[in-house]
Amino acid sequence: MASSHSSSPVPRPSSEGRDGIFHKEQGPSAPHIRAIRSLPDVCPKEPTGEGRSLCNGPSVVEEHDRWTVYSSKVNLPAALNDPRLAKRESDFFTKTWGLDFTETEVMPSFYLPIITREQFGPYLQEMTQVTSLHLCKLNQKMCFCFADKSRAELEQVPKIFMRPNFALEDPSTFNAVLPWSHFPSAGGKSSRDGASSKLLQEKLSHYLDVVEVSIARQISLRSDAFFHAMSSQHELQDRLKETQQAVAVLRSKTAAMDRIMCKGPLQALRTTLTRNNCIKLHNKLKLMAAVHQTQPTVQLLLSTSEFVGALELIATTKEVLQQELQGIHSFRHLGSQLCELEKLIDKMMVEDFSMYARSDLSRSLREEQQVLEKERLESLVFGLLRQRKLDFLDIYSEEMIIAAKAIVAQCVADSLVNIEEIDTEVVTKLADQMRLMAFPQWFELLKNIFDCFLLFLQRIKATSDVIRNVVLEALDSNHKNRLLAEASSAASSCEVSQDPLLLKGEAELAYLTHEGLFISDALSEARQEQAGQDQNFAASVRVQQSRDESAGSIPACGVTEISVSREQSLMSGDSLMPTEVELNRVMSHIQELLHTASDISHDRCVKVLTARARDGSLERLSSAEFVSLSRTIEGFVKDTEDLCGRRSVSLRGALQSQANRFVHRFHEERKTKLGLLLDNERWKQAEVPTEFQDLVNSIADGKITLPERKTSGPDDRKPAEFLLVNGQKYAVVGTVLLLIRMFLEYCRCVNDIPSITTDMLTRLSDLLKHFNSRCCQLVLGAGALQVVGLKTITTRNLALASRCLQLVVHYIPIIRAHFETKLQPKQFSVLRHFDHITKDYNDHIAEISAKLVAIMDSLFERVLSRYEVKAPMPSTCFRNVCKQMAKMHEAIFELLPEEQTQMLFLRINASFKMHLKRQLARLGVVNDGGPQHGLVVVDVAFYTENIQALRSLERLDLNMAEIWEQKR
Repeated sequence: MASSHSSSPVPRPSSEGRDGIFHKEQGPSAPHIRAIRSLPDVCPKEPTGEGRSLCNGPSVVEEHDRWTVYSSKVNLPAALNDPRLAKRESDFFTKTWGLDFTETEVMPSFYLPIITREQFGPYLQEMTQVTSLHLCKLNQKMCFCFADKSRAELEQVPKIFMRPNFALEDPSTFNAVLPWSHFPSAGGKSSRDGASSKLLQEKLSHYLDVVEVSIARQISLRSDAFFHAMSSQHELQDRLKETQQAVAVLRSKTAAMDRIMCKGPLQALRTTLTRNNCIKLHNKLKLMAAVHQTQPTVQLLLSTSEFVGALELIATTKEVLQQELQGIHSFRHLGSQLCELEKLIDKMMVEDFSMYARSDLSRSLREEQQVLEKERLESLVFGLLRQRKLDFLDIYSEEMIIAAKAIVAQCVADSLVNIEEIDTEVVTKLADQMRLMAFPQWFELLKNIFDCFLLFLQRIKATSDVIRNVVLEALDSNHKNRLLAEASSAASSCEVSQDPLLLKGEAELAYLTHEGLFISDALSEARQEQAGQDQNFAASVRVQQSRDESAGSIPACGVTEISVSREQSLMSGDSLMPTEVELNRVMSHIQELLHTASDISHDRCVKVLTARARDGSLERLSSAEFVSLSRTIEGFVKDTEDLCGRRSVSLRGALQSQANRFVHRFHEERKTKLGLLLDNERWKQAEVPTEFQDLVNSIADGKITLPERKTSGPDDRKPAEFLLVNGQKYAVVGTVLLLIRMFLEYCRCVNDIPSITTDMLTRLSDLLKHFNSRCCQLVLGAGALQVVGLKTITTRNLALASRCLQLVVHYIPIIRAHFETKLQPKQFSVLRHFDHITKDYNDHIAEISAKLVAIMDSLFERVLSRYEVKAPMPSTCFRNVCKQMAKMHEAIFELLPEEQTQMLFLRINASFKMHLKRQLARLGVVNDGGPQHGLVVVDVAFYTENIQALRSLERLDLNMAEIWEQKR
């Protein structure tokens, strides 16, 4: 039986219950009982913000129409025979309230004693045996009576009807139940078919009767339960009446409690909730109004190039849309619009940075301001970093290349203004214009280009310093954010560990419910929700409030008062800034930017240098001009290295290449000149001009330099006959004087251009070898007879050549020491060339001395071969020998030093004694004191007297006793 909504179910004591709690009786097929939940909401509903009314159901604290037994809507037989029920054992009392009613337990009354199962123990024990015995006997009796009869009747029914998968839709089943033979056919006999069909119908009706009788018999077996239910209706009505009266009393008491104790506090809770909802709604509306102004504010920021503020505003708005305003229909397209706007800002920043780099690098280099619009540059760099556009330095590098080309073109144009000889309309190429300039004009142009590029690099360095400071600021903010995150995580873990202690005992605050939960549970959930949303919500609200203020203040106060500053963006927890690894990579790219600028400047200068050198004009420079060029380039390279901190090799390499060409031309010119001088040299002693003596004197001071020539005023000093070197006289030819000046020029070039030291040393070695070999060919080899037209190579020629070679040998150690100071220790191996040259020169000098001795030796052999020991004395042979010896002494005395003259005459005297001894032995003259011996002694005394009468040979020990054979 079902009842109205105001009725209550009748509880029964369950045999399976615990602690005397009353449960709704359930069928055996559904023994599952859910866990006990809190009471349903029995108070008037409070506003929850979901649009529900305050009270949308019947009040449980006020009386309605009294319920009687006639208020029942369905009678018991109808309830039992309801065909809509899937299971007959379902409790019909739950039809109105639903399945949830069976799963809800009623809280025990505070006024009734607690009845336990143990109190029913003796009674249940006693009745269980009797009941079970009675039921067993009854079941056995009924089963024996009806089992056989029921089984026999049911066996008449074919088994096919008892199958669980019985379905007439199946053709085989249909043919088995209703064969086609029982149906009339079109051409068959109608009377037989009709009888067959009637017989089939009767058979099926009989089966149906058997089944219905069996079902009725089964129902009759359970009729006692039905009659028992009918007999208990009056008792049930009485109990329901008593229950109704108890419920009415309970309702009156509950109404009094609601009126006295609950209405006021609940109204306060309702009012507080309403106020909080209004505040939330107001904040939402303010947030929506601020978000609505995002696009106009972004446009205003972009108009003043405030890309950082615009990007931060877009990021904050997107975050608010995702967290606070999600699902609002009017903002459904705003997220995609902001994404497109962010992409547009990316393109604008890249274009603006390109324009900034172009304007910064193309403005006049003479301006005092190093950095153009520093704030704008910082804003652009920070915006590009925030959007991870980390390749913006490549744009600056491309603009540097364009600006470097423009610098060279502008410098050339400025130089051509003052040069009327070059028509720029005819000669349009810069390289051709530079080649038409005179060297002083081009040199001034080159120095101007160097100065401009130094200013250019200083400007780039200042700009890169600004960019570096922005990146360092971003790195510092990343570090601070990491520290703050670590500190906040530690604090949150500590707070979580303390929360259980703070909330301990709050579960017992009240029994009333709020939105389906106890108030204590609502407080606990609120705190957990607050802890979960605190960071995101607070951060978004704080940034949103600042953005709201900025949106309201920008139109009135200007863009300079934007509240979303760069520092706030850096320190925000959800910043989109690159990682530390990426920022460190940008820092290295900044340093590479300065290195690239240095390389670009050097490359453009190399092009200027090579354009000038294309026609070989740099190779034809004088030594002074090339040294000036080299010093200027070295100074520029050093300045750029100090400024950029990197050693550039391109310009030095170009200078080295030009220096090699210059050295080659320098050496070839001097080698050719030396060859021409030697080919025209007549090997006569030359006068020494004063400038060469001054040159030699400067070398004596330990410095290898070329003294400046006096251009004004006559020189009263006359040329000297000899060249004085450290107190010694050197008789020289004119070629040697020029050779001394040449190798001093080599040494000076090394002083001015240290990079060509090894090359210059090799070329100087080649020059000295060439002089030695050519002298040998012309003098010892008698090449001067054909080249110059000399009649003969005299002893004076030989002595003069020997003295010139000795002068060069004197300076080789000095040259070696000078080059050694310019070389690195690992390059000292090239100094061995000087050792080889010294040996070659000494060998040549020895060959000249041997040649002089050989000349006299051949003379002695020819003259002494006709020597005869006879009167008159001194003999003609000895007179000729003494005469030739005097001529030899006269030829070499003033050319060779005294010691060398003595050594030479000792060797000549030895040759004379050898040939005289040989002739005496042939003549058979011995030192026996005879007449012939006496005549020879007179000749020898004459020879000795004449030789010792020569200058510087007075103390020469001739030892003439060696001409006699020793007696055995």
